[in-house]
Amino acid sequence: MTPGLLGALVAAVAYGAATVAQAVGVRRASAVPAGSHLRVRARAAWPYAAGLGLDGLGFLASVAALRTLPLFLVESAVASSVAVTAVLSVLLLGLRLGAAEVVGLVAVAAGLAGLALAAQDGSPTEPGGGATTWLLVAAAVVGALVVAGWRDRVRWRGAVLLSVAAGLGFGGVGVAARLLEVPSPPWGLVTDGLAWALVAHAALATVAYALALGRGRVTTVAALTFATETVVPAGVGLALLGDRVVPGRGVVAAVAFAVTLAGCVALAGRAEPEAGGDADADLGAGGDAGGDGRQMTKASPSRRNPSAS
Repeated sequence: MTPGLLGALVAAVAYGAATVAQAVGVRRASAVPAGSHLRVRARAAWPYAAGLGLDGLGFLASVAALRTLPLFLVESAVASSVAVTAVLSVLLLGLRLGAAEVVGLVAVAAGLAGLALAAQDGSPTEPGGGATTWLLVAAAVVGALVVAGWRDRVRWRGAVLLSVAAGLGFGGVGVAARLLEVPSPPWGLVTDGLAWALVAHAALATVAYALALGRGRVTTVAALTFATETVVPAGVGLALLGDRVVPGRGVVAAVAFAVTLAGCVALAGRAEPEAGGDADADLGAGGDAGGDGRQMTKASPSRRNPSAS
């Protein structure tokens, strides 16, 4: 296993585990009686802090993976964190997965294996000095979509706009991370336009995703966000950044990409334990008033805003 592929897998595991840990922490903190000492509330919410640490690890691992692996592989691996969440929910919290979820897990595993076989290692091709400018312009577009979705009085349409904005923002984080070169000393990033573009995309995507969850069904929001954040960066990488597949394995890459994405989208709204359990296992996210009570939370300073409450 190459270091880049190991980084992508570590990112998926870390993000998936962070989702469970943060949701448990939020639930435990909310169960503490009102007026309790701050130390008591902090002790109850320690899983949330652990989740933040895992988020940081996942982000660093994904950035490391993007040093040598194409965006279509790394973004798919990170999106597969929803499968990790589902598996951990079974192992640690007693969730029983249905046939559809099992099929989704198998699809994600098979798709990632195919992508790993088809992806060709290599550093990105610098698209030119305008890359930073275009990423900042893209961040402005994401910001405009966030404002439009937030102001739209038609809730379902606003949710769609916000979900697409979140996906574009998270995708922008991936593109910026693929191009970013960490200087020596590292505090030179403070004046690096790519670093600021990455931060802008991350902040806008986090806000957009949180607002989308408040307006639309979790399954719809997650599916649109996953599809956008995976497909758009993959296209950018292949068209502009020199991402390549191993010669003769183009069909394998295309099929594996589609299978992985389909599996992630299928699992997106069913990756959390059923609502109605105890405080540790009830990880339902707000925003999905219908369905069977299972809902999804996503949490990350760089990719997802906590939606459990």
